[in-house]
Amino acid sequence: MLVDPPTAQGLGLLTQLCDIRHWAWLWIVCGIVTSGSAFLRVGRDFYGFLAALVPPTVWAIAYTAAVVSGEYSRGIYVALWYLTSHVGVILWASRVPEHSVPHMPRAAREGRPG
Repeated sequence: MLVDPPTAQGLGLLTQLCDIRHWAWLWIVCGIVTSGSAFLRVGRDFYGFLAALVPPTVWAIAYTAAVVSGEYSRGIYVALWYLTSHVGVILWASRVPEHSVPHMPRAAREGRPG
């Protein structure tokens, strides 16, 4: 998106604020936060899921606004795609129970009888 950005058809709400290349940085920064949060302990990855939700939600809102304003009637399909395949999956993944691996007792790690 930075080097060869796609057409901004349906993203008029966003491009009124700044260029599509600037919006690409939203995806990049949120991706870095999401990736970094994957290495946190179980239960502490809230900000990663929150960061993952931001870009597709912003895009879904922009496409929905384009449909409502009459700017891009086909945007409803793109908005629904972002809401289901991105936002929906992220929300589902955030609710899946996670389990951490229990720590081994020190004696077992050192090969001593328990």
